[in-house]
Amino acid sequence: MNLPQPIRELIEEFNKLPGIGSKTAEKFAYYLLKQPKEEIDKLIFSLQKIKTSINLCKLCYNFSEKTPCELCADPHRDKTLLCVVSDSADLWALEKTNEYKGCYYILGGLINQIDGVGPDQLRFKELLARIKNNNIKEVILALDATMEGETTVLYLTKALKHLHIKITRLARGLPMGSDIEYADEVTLTSALSGRKEI
Repeated sequence: MNLPQPIRELIEEFNKLPGIGSKTAEKFAYYLLKQPKEEIDKLIFSLQKIKTSINLCKLCYNFSEKTPCELCADPHRDKTLLCVVSDSADLWALEKTNEYKGCYYILGGLINQIDGVGPDQLRFKELLARIKNNNIKEVILALDATMEGETTVLYLTKALKHLHIKITRLARGLPMGSDIEYADEVTLTSALSGRKEI
């Protein structure tokens, strides 16, 4: 006997989420089947709300309800210091350390030629404009210690050298092949404070 079509469709949708395999997708579907309608309605409302009330900050490209976002609008942040990350998850991982007091910039990914992601698919032009127009004195390259992260660091280093600003990257407190998003606060704090000029 086949599963009813609505359950199969729900499992297929959960299966599209990153890191969710078939078994987990099935668990999610069965869990939701046992929930009261009110709980399902709350979930539906939350999903709809993130598409209607969350936008990208026009300065850093972080997800936010307003633009500029709270981080970019904070007058206590050092506006001459810019930390470049690949996505919002990395920004929030660094922010949890309470160590960094500058501004952020989200590239929108990393260079990955195998997947067809080159410099033109990322926000490099906007980054150059932000650096030139906002008196940035130091750029911290806080990118994953992976092949894609290293490729992106090399590209950015070459692209930014002519601007005569300080370019640093996170210290090697992060193990090679790891994602910033999954590093603990102690490791990230050490990596931030031990960064070196390139």
